[in-house]
Amino acid sequence: MTKTVIATDQAPAAIGPYVQATRVGNMVYTSGQIPLDPATMDVVEGGIEAQTKQVMDNLMAVLAEAGADASSVVKTTCFLSDMNNFLAFNEVYASYFAAGAPARSCVEVARLPKDVLVEVEAIALVK
Repeated sequence: MTKTVIATDQAPAAIGPYVQATRVGNMVYTSGQIPLDPATMDVVEGGIEAQTKQVMDNLMAVLAEAGADASSVVKTTCFLSDMNNFLAFNEVYASYFAAGAPARSCVEVARLPKDVLVEVEAIALVK
């Protein structure tokens, strides 16, 4: 199978030695998305809700570039800097999966890049 790098200017450019996503066959594996505005590469302000919305918008842009969308996500891994944000995170996260949420792991971590509050990565089927 061929490995294809996925890149879009609708999501933040990689800030390290990685790509936004990799497609292998009919599967796409995204890198973790953090709440960077793709136009400015600045962390969005506004707390967990605003940061989660930006993360999910970035993730959806990468998935779209790969030929997938929210309905084709089979698994996400979510990283929170504070599990006290879990309920607020869930409210925003759930709004992106109207057709049914995928399998998920959600963990609290000591620190995330650029000291953001949330990061999400996904595995999806390409339509």
